[in-house]
Order: sequence, then structure tokens, then C-alpha cells
Amino acid sequence: MTLELGFAPSEDPFVVQHGGFYRRWLSMINDVGELEATVSKLTGTTHDLWVPVWHEVGSAHERRGDEMEAAGDFDGARDAYLQAKTYYAIGRFPGEVSDVKRAISDDCARAYRKACAHLEPPMTVVEVPHEGRTIRSHYRVPASASPSSPVPAVLIMCGADVFKEDRGWAQDYCLEYGMAALVMDAPGTGENPFPWSPESVSAWVAAVDWLAARPEVDGAKIGAFGISRGGYSVMQLAGVAPDKVKAVVASAGHPFGYVMTDDELDEFVAVRNQRSTWKFGAPDDPPSFAPTSPEQERAAFSRWALSELGLVDRITQPVLMINGKRDHLAPIGNIYYMLENGPATGRQARVYADDGHCAFKHFKEWAPASFEWLAGHLG
Repeated sequence: MTLELGFAPSEDPFVVQHGGFYRRWLSMINDVGELEATVSKLTGTTHDLWVPVWHEVGSAHERRGDEMEAAGDFDGARDAYLQAKTYYAIGRFPGEVSDVKRAISDDCARAYRKACAHLEPPMTVVEVPHEGRTIRSHYRVPASASPSSPVPAVLIMCGADVFKEDRGWAQDYCLEYGMAALVMDAPGTGENPFPWSPESVSAWVAAVDWLAARPEVDGAKIGAFGISRGGYSVMQLAGVAPDKVKAVVASAGHPFGYVMTDDELDEFVAVRNQRSTWKFGAPDDPPSFAPTSPEQERAAFSRWALSELGLVDRITQPVLMINGKRDHLAPIGNIYYMLENGPATGRQARVYADDGHCAFKHFKEWAPASFEWLAGHLG
């Protein structure tokens, strides 16, 4: 990734910069120049103007992957398919909000399955049962794991607009450190049929129970990892099931319990309302992100904050929190709040002063360190 990119905490889809809209995918793209060239072709964000641009570059990578696979170059094919997957993923942002988006989402899933076709150990598509339904998820386990030699495991928790196909790298890190990994879409997204609500934590608990029941997994050594909304979810899970989840890593996340000042709240609302001006569905659809107000944000805090749910004191396991200081979607005060409240031991943080939401500018540092940290705490 080029180092010349500027930085701004922004949701502008017509600019490529650290901390901006494309932060979600920068670490997964080989050639930022290609990304910038693709962005330069955009004339709008509605699905008729957005999806074809991303589909064109994604399909070019997928064709290259097909050629490499036919030639027996499976490593080269995997890389090409992962690039295709990522460009398709940008095209489906923020999710399957229309038939056009569902089509490119299918392309994304297909390219990812191709990328995983020759993995050893393999990636297995599994169904996690919960309340009469199932959650389709991705599972990988070290080749050395067995009922006589079970391994620790990590639940990889996805967020609001990045799905399990975008978290294969987290499984790679888990296997590198000798841990099994289950990647699951967040409630309300992807192939998770449960709605997004505070009660949806039960779906995450079901995933932990599924892992603990695997004979090749040590059920007493299960951790969790999440980014953005997944960073919130991992902390909520930690408080709801401290007896089942032994260590967690949260990159960003909101709200934990930090109460913004009036000026901070006004700025927070302004940023979210600017985001609501972009429409990613059909031209006549409503905004993809609803506008908000200080009153709505205060109500959301009352419903969602870990402090209001009575979970802060229940988070007793080791926790590593990561974020950029200039986060415009999950205020950095959330981390300081958690360091100053609840149990005084076991809580650690990495705060990057020159970065924004989820600290993706420093991804290559904190991503491997997160799984090394989890492996150390899970034994």
C-alpha cells in the first residue's frame, strides 16, 4: 500500500485516503493505484452508477484467477480471487439493499469460495444452529488439532458493512498461532438471519457454544475478535458470557459508556448526517444511512451502551482495545472509559494518535499482534 495517501476521518466515496471511506478495504488491496483509478471512474453512488464500475475490475481479477488456476498456479489464483472478492465487496456496500447489490454479493461469495478452494487446512462452510434457524459461517482449524490434542479457538465477529468473506485474513492469523477460527456475519447482515438488536448477542453466544462443542477445540480456551460494530459486539459478548469467552480484542466499537460532551455530540451527529447524504441503493431509494440527531443518539446510548446494559463490571477477562484517536464513528473516549471503569486489571489498549476509525492505517502492526495476544492469553 502506498504511503502517500493523506488522512481524513471521512465517508466521502470519491476520495481514497487513510481514515476515509475505503479504509475498510485498503489492507486487502494489492495496488492502491488501481483502486484510485477505479474511484476516478465513479459518477455517482446509486447502484446503477456504482456497481458496474466495481464489477468490471472485480471480474477482471476473477478471470485472471481462473487462468492461473487452470495453469496450476493455485497461490497466484488465490491472490487474484481475493482481489476480485474485495472489489466485488466494495460494489455491494453497504449490503444487499437491492437486487443489483444481491447479484454482486453473490459474485463476492463465489470469488471467495474460489480463493479458498485449495486451502490447507481447508475452509469449511458450517451452519451454526440457534433458536430454530442456522447462521452460515466459515470455519478453519489447524491440521494438528484433534480430540486428543484440542486447540484454542477464536470467534471472528463481523460488523455492519463488512462480511465474513472479508475476514479470511483473520482466520489465517488464527491458524498461524495454532488456533481454530469461526467467522460469522453480524446479526442483521450477510447470512445471519437474526435482527440487529441488543438481544442479538444471543447469536454470538450460540457461536461460542458451537465452537466449545467441537471435539478438536478446547472449550475452556475460546476468545473473540471484532472490528467496528464487531468491536462493540465483542465487548457486549464479553460481559454477557464471561464464563465462556476468555479473552477479547476489540478494534473500535461504540457505545461502551463514554458520554460525549454537547460539542462532541454535535460533531458526531454532523458526521453521521453527512454520511446519510450518500445513497447506495436505487436512485429512488431513501438514504442508505438514516440521518440522526442528538436526541436519537442519546436514546441509542440508553438502549445500547455497555454501561446501561450493566455489563462493564462483568467484563472480567483480559481485553485488548485498539483504535485511532481521530475516530469519527466510535469516539476514542470509549476506550478511556473502559480503562477507568470496571475491573482494574486485564484491560489494555493501543491508541494511534495519527489514525481514525479502527486504526486501519496501522493494520499491518495491530492485526498480527492481536492474534499473538489472543494466543498468549488463551494458552
